[in-house]
Amino acid sequence: MPAVRERTAPHVHRPPQPPPGRRPGGPARGFWPHALIAPAIAGMLYLLVYPLVRAVVISLQDFRLRQLISGDAEFVGLRNYRTLLSDPRFWEVTGRTFAFMAVNVVLIMSISTLVALMTERLRRAGRTVVLCSLVLAWAMPVVAATTVFQWLFHSEFGIVNQSLTALGFGSFDRYPWFANGTAAFAILVLLIVWQSVPFAAITLYSALTTVPAELYESARMDGASASRVFRSITFPLLRPIFMLVLSLEVIWTFKAFVQIWVMTRGGPGDATTILPVYAVQTALSSQRYDLGSAASMVTVVLMSGVLVLYFRQMFRQEDDPR
Repeated sequence: MPAVRERTAPHVHRPPQPPPGRRPGGPARGFWPHALIAPAIAGMLYLLVYPLVRAVVISLQDFRLRQLISGDAEFVGLRNYRTLLSDPRFWEVTGRTFAFMAVNVVLIMSISTLVALMTERLRRAGRTVVLCSLVLAWAMPVVAATTVFQWLFHSEFGIVNQSLTALGFGSFDRYPWFANGTAAFAILVLLIVWQSVPFAAITLYSALTTVPAELYESARMDGASASRVFRSITFPLLRPIFMLVLSLEVIWTFKAFVQIWVMTRGGPGDATTILPVYAVQTALSSQRYDLGSAASMVTVVLMSGVLVLYFRQMFRQEDDPR
C-alpha cells in the first residue's frame, strides 16, 4: 500500500492571552485619563463649587463686619431669607430684573436672527466684513465698552448730545442722560444688546449654514414666501440652537453686573438696580454680607427656575409628534 503522508498545519506562534475578564494594561489605562483631568476638576470645584457653598453657608448665618473679622458667625437658619423676602425694595428690584431681562433677550434674539439671515445672503466679501465686525465687537472687554458708552452719552462732551443738537434738537444740549432713570435704563439695554448680538448672531449663522439648500429650493418652487420658509423650514431646524442661545442670553442678561456697576451703580435712585447689583449694595453699603449672600442665592434660584422652564418647553416641543 502506498504510504499516506499526514499533512499537519504549520505551527503559528500566538502570544499568551490574558485571563478572561481582564484587559491588558486595564488599570493603568483607566488611571491616567482620570489623573490628567483631575487638576482641571479640582480647579473647577475650587473656583465654582466652593464659593457657591460658602455663599449658602453665609446666607444662613449672622455675618456682618464683626463676624468677617473675628470669624465667629452665629447660625440663624432662614432668618435672612425672611428678612429679604419681607423687604418691599427686594420685590421692586426683582420685577425690574425680569423686565430688564425680557427687554434685552427679545431685542438680542430678534436682531441676532435678522443679522444671521442677512449674513447668509451676502456674498463672500460682505459676509467676511460682517463676521469680522461681529468678532471685533464681541472681543471688546466689558469695562472698556462700558466706558466708551459713558463717554458717548456724557452730558457735556458726549458725541450723542452734540450730534442731536447739531440736528436741531436743542433740548439735548448738555442733557444729563444718567440723571434720568428711563434714559439710563435705555442706555444700559443698548449696551447689553450691543455686546450680546455678536455671539448670538455668529452662532445662529453657523447653524444656518447646516440647513440643506434643497429644502429652500423646493419651498421656492412651491411658491412659499420668505416668512413662510422661515416658519416652516428654518426655525424648526434651528430650534435646538435657538433655544440654547436663548438660554445663554437669559443667563448673560440676568447676571449683568459689571456694566451697571461701572456705569450707574444702580442709579439714579434704583432705576437700574437689578438683583446682582442689589446683592452687592446690601453687602457693601450696610455691611450685611448675610443678606447679600441670601439675595445672591435667590438670584441663582430664580435664574435656574427660568432656565428649567425653557428647557422643559424645548424638550416638550422635541417630543411632540410632527
